[in-house]
Amino acid sequence: MKQRIFLPADFQLSTWESVLPYFEKLSATQISSITDLRAFCTNRSELESYLSENFAWRYIKMSCDNQNEALQTSYAQFVNEIMPNASVFDDAWNKKVIESPFVNELTETGFPVMLRGLKKAIEIFREENIPLFTELQNLETNYGALTGALMVTIKGEEKTLQQAGALLESTDRVEREEVYQTMVQKRLTIKNELNDLYTSLIEKRHQVALNAGFENYRDYAFASLGRFDYGPAECFEFHEAVAETVVPLLNEAAEKRKEEMGLDALKPFDKAVDPLGRGPLKPFETGEELLKKTISVFDEMDPFLGNCLKEMVTLDRFDLDSRKGKNPGGYNYPLEETGYPFIFMNAAGTVRDVVTLLHEGGHAVHSILTKDLALNSFRNFPSEVAELASMSMELMTMDLWGHYFTNPEEAKRAKIKHLEDILETLPWVATIDAFQHWVYENPSHTVAQREEKWNEIVSKFSDTVTDWTGLAEVRSNIWQKQLHLFEVPFYYIEYAIAQLGALAVWRNYCQNPKKALEQYIAALSLGYTQPMKTIYATAGIEFNFSKPYIQELMNFLADQIKKIEES
Repeated sequence: MKQRIFLPADFQLSTWESVLPYFEKLSATQISSITDLRAFCTNRSELESYLSENFAWRYIKMSCDNQNEALQTSYAQFVNEIMPNASVFDDAWNKKVIESPFVNELTETGFPVMLRGLKKAIEIFREENIPLFTELQNLETNYGALTGALMVTIKGEEKTLQQAGALLESTDRVEREEVYQTMVQKRLTIKNELNDLYTSLIEKRHQVALNAGFENYRDYAFASLGRFDYGPAECFEFHEAVAETVVPLLNEAAEKRKEEMGLDALKPFDKAVDPLGRGPLKPFETGEELLKKTISVFDEMDPFLGNCLKEMVTLDRFDLDSRKGKNPGGYNYPLEETGYPFIFMNAAGTVRDVVTLLHEGGHAVHSILTKDLALNSFRNFPSEVAELASMSMELMTMDLWGHYFTNPEEAKRAKIKHLEDILETLPWVATIDAFQHWVYENPSHTVAQREEKWNEIVSKFSDTVTDWTGLAEVRSNIWQKQLHLFEVPFYYIEYAIAQLGALAVWRNYCQNPKKALEQYIAALSLGYTQPMKTIYATAGIEFNFSKPYIQELMNFLADQIKKIEES
């Protein structure tokens, strides 16, 4: 951990009053030279990094044990007391930098990108939104509490939905259908609560947008997320490109699966099982085993990568196994002051879990490569860059997946499954993104209109082979599985942009592993000191999601699947 300069080494946040003197001290700083301006930026970064990590630990602990009232109270204290009071200072501090007569002397690498972001933050800041942000933060935690509490009983044994989901790989179709029905019916027990929650979130987010002078929350979100390199028009272009280039591949894959399984009707519960009737792949039994094997993969790829995870083990920065009372999903949470992040997930023994840890491991490497950058703004890179780090790691490690399987044929199966999953990822991202655009362009819609629009959009980006007969209610509500809609609105198109980038990185890696890995690490090491397109170029790839580029990468992906199948 870096030595503190502004805060006392032993400072511990307890209440807002305990940290307020440091906010006041920073606000009172006189900037009489470029040296003073740089010192102000450094001290602000230190204070914000401390608060970021303090909040991170409260969130991590609560998501690991979401039924613990003390942990919920601790998290709520930060959201309701610390965050609103701290945010009052942000706008004044941003203006202090931008309006300084010395600001044009901040020309070193990173500062132009930072200043661009500060100007945008000043532009959209409204004090009346501070209490709304607090309300939204509190509402958003309800999603994890509602969904994390869902448990199902399978053959007399209580399981989380993640654990039950692993059984969808069973070769017994009757069992698969029973498990699927049990899971989806359990989800439907909270569909009304989730619809009400989403409606409340939409209303408050729309008000935030209106307060800031925007027509709708979508436009506000794009500004807030610092999307300087693309806008809604490019997203719509992506949607159409996916519908035209990727959905036909989904249809081919679904038709092939249906034929291989000898089915009259391919149902949703037939999509995870091996189509040739081979038993479920079991790459690991426990989270501890998964982590050990992943460290071996990283070690073989490059010792630096393995050491990143080993240091995190030493610091106890993993919670991997699925269990009751734990939030769904997975994440890598950067810890701004100590530098080494925390990885959270719900492992249940599947190939998907392997990919998740490789994915979060990519994020972790990114966090570690940038932990020593001078300012926290340099370390807070946009999601399009963050997800490039994680998704590229999934693909570049594929030749080393033998660490998870003793049988080479099983490793081969896992690779093909992952690549086929990518084909499904792009249309699903397009679905969720298109849905969000409509939701926030039409904020006063009814639940019935929402369902109608969802069904229209999901049909556009789904294969036409899968038979949903008797499952209309399930299909109409599957959007509720996507936590991003509730917790991080408009943070989803990044997955598609980064997935395309990752395919390009992997294409380079297939041609020259050493050079591609060097470019990958060089790009990640930039943090957010350069514009996004420069970071992508440093990785040796294009920032591009046009139809011709998507078609080119889909051809590469299809060739790779064929190559593995024939190997």
